[in-house]
Amino acid sequence: MANKFIIATAPHMHNPHSTQSLMRDVIVALMPALAVSAVVYGLSVLYVTAIAVVSCVLVEFLIQKYLIKGTPTLGNLSAVVTGLLLAFNLPANIPWWIIVIGAVVAIGVAKMTFGGLGHNPFNPALVGRVFLLIAYPVQMTSFPEIEPVVGGIVDTFSGATPLAAVKSGAMSVTDANLMSLFGGFNAGSMGELSATALLVGGLYMLWRRVITWHIPVAVLGSMAAFAFIVALMQGGGAELYALPLFHLLAGGAMLGAIFMATDYVTSPMTPKGMLIYGVGIGVITMIIRLWGAYPEGMSFAILLMNAVTPLINKYVKPRRFGVTTAKK
Repeated sequence: MANKFIIATAPHMHNPHSTQSLMRDVIVALMPALAVSAVVYGLSVLYVTAIAVVSCVLVEFLIQKYLIKGTPTLGNLSAVVTGLLLAFNLPANIPWWIIVIGAVVAIGVAKMTFGGLGHNPFNPALVGRVFLLIAYPVQMTSFPEIEPVVGGIVDTFSGATPLAAVKSGAMSVTDANLMSLFGGFNAGSMGELSATALLVGGLYMLWRRVITWHIPVAVLGSMAAFAFIVALMQGGGAELYALPLFHLLAGGAMLGAIFMATDYVTSPMTPKGMLIYGVGIGVITMIIRLWGAYPEGMSFAILLMNAVTPLINKYVKPRRFGVTTAKK
């Protein structure tokens, strides 16, 4: 028979979303943050983004065409999303050849080595980002200088991010311009400049039911709670409320919680599992930020919890359909 049908037991559910439509919605949700980054850093943002996207798409096509010798799946747009997220984790002034290396690692190593979309245990864009951070730490932590005007006040920032400045002691949390962090005028990777733009994208994905609230709320909520407890143990004062808000707005907290940690393939399947996963990311991120060698810990935290996801899926399961708990 030309057409074969697979018959499965009930329940049968219909979902209008396809992989392509989901990825298209993620691309749309990333556009506000890309626009803010382009305004702050200029056309170099579009240059970096274009190289990252084209490189990821080309690497996936070449591997599928000549190594796997299978049908290319570029139409699902997953390689485009990986390219966008990789670009969002890079400085706007990074050399083009480093971007290409990051794309090869993200697609070739973190994704296609395991069999492609749906089989990769780790977020491909984050694997590419962490590899580049370890291999090229200077280029990955050197950001263009900007002089934004916020509320009529000119704040001059060097190439250091607010997280790095606080970590080194060059700036206190209470001295950080939280409105600037919220609006998007601080040095940093392209996708972590504006908390507002990222929140708009997150709300769009919630509206489109691309993601649920569990992981972002668990990540950001645990980060805020952890920072509040640390500030309280240190005597409170002005940092009691400034520290949690600073850590939510600075660095890759919003980008990681909304766009990176919610990756379908590498995150748990159940709401309870998502909450455990998100809390783990938030706690690990804060431990690295406060006491680790790196000022930012979101990427490492997500990858670590990606590794725990199979265990969460194994031990945190919903009640089986049709099975009732016997009363004693």
